[in-house]
Amino acid sequence: MGYKFSLVLSREITDDESAILKEAGCSTAVFGTDSLPTNAETIVTKMDFDDTISPTLAEAIESALEAVKNVPDLSVPGLTVPAQPAGPSEEPKVVAGEMVEEVASEATEEPPAKETAPKKTTRGTGTRKKVSAKAE
Repeated sequence: MGYKFSLVLSREITDDESAILKEAGCSTAVFGTDSLPTNAETIVTKMDFDDTISPTLAEAIESALEAVKNVPDLSVPGLTVPAQPAGPSEEPKVVAGEMVEEVASEATEEPPAKETAPKKTTRGTGTRKKVSAKAE
């Protein structure tokens, strides 16, 4: 899964212009027809991208815009960028040099430092439980 976005070109392109764009770096783009965002009667070409090569979304878009410059009298009046995934979450989260999982497990193992007031529990049993801890 890569960076997804769409470019709406200023006009409908020819097969030769499509080949120029593919050679200029848009080889994975899906070409289709659409209408100009500012004039629904004008038929234009839309390019849908799912860029798995570029390291960032910005670089993927810049590469596509640069490719369009290779075709004379062609511009990009429309860019659509849907919400993107946050990225891989395979790396563990780190807070202050410690793994979050370790910090969370350590916090639940330690008893409270001072005595607490009695707590009510109503888990369907109708009984009350007293919870207290001794101060160390």
